[in-house]
Amino acid sequence: MAVTINTLRDYKQKGEAFSVLTSYDATFAQIVSEAGVDVILIGDSLGMVLQGHDSTLPVTMDQMVYHVSSVAKGNRGSLIMADMPFMTYGTTEAALENAAELMRAGAHMVKLEGTDWMKDTIHALSERGVPVCAHLGLTPQFVNKFGGYKVQGRDEKHAELMIEHASELVAAGADAILLECVPAPLAARITQAVQAPVIGIGAGADTDGQVLVVHDMLGMVTGRKPRFVKDFLAESGSIKGAIEAYVAAVRDRSFPAEEHTFKA
Repeated sequence: MAVTINTLRDYKQKGEAFSVLTSYDATFAQIVSEAGVDVILIGDSLGMVLQGHDSTLPVTMDQMVYHVSSVAKGNRGSLIMADMPFMTYGTTEAALENAAELMRAGAHMVKLEGTDWMKDTIHALSERGVPVCAHLGLTPQFVNKFGGYKVQGRDEKHAELMIEHASELVAAGADAILLECVPAPLAARITQAVQAPVIGIGAGADTDGQVLVVHDMLGMVTGRKPRFVKDFLAESGSIKGAIEAYVAAVRDRSFPAEEHTFKA
């Protein structure tokens, strides 16, 4: 049975963790979905892992549409979530037009990075039938404003603000929240504070779901390995086995372990 946003809501209500993994082509999409991954994310991370850029900013809508279309052809029942690239949702009108392109290509949900300024855009998308995941914490498209890739929400003032923003975005219509590089205690507070499913990466084991870049969890990391990454291929011996091990570890909450998380 195909995974939908209702499936993710049910997981949250039952306290069952769900898995998210990136894919960028039909072959990986089929392997990932058949291994039991609930959500496939076509991330603008493709700008770094596929194209060799040092950030996600150069990724274009045409490129995202191409990869979403490829993933949709290989998918076997996972929910498909697609990133909206840098500055493609700077206005509500642009967001509506560009989200429509991604949905027509095969996405079931779009993901936007930002805080309370996205409320009107999220409301407009939701009102028009586009499910939205709001990305908070370390938002890679803001790397130049942050001055690098840094953990967000370490002090109480910024923690309270992130909780407030998450609540406001869910009230505006966001169907999910993604928290990246957020201290585990804060991620747990946000997960409890909102009704929408919360997905974490570098945000501890108490979120409703977990996401990783497929290249990272297969040990295909160039340069410094992020703290939140685990090489599942090293223990399983095959790509399919590694992905199945990731799904199982997320479900039983053995991943992420303490060494993969950040403290306040």
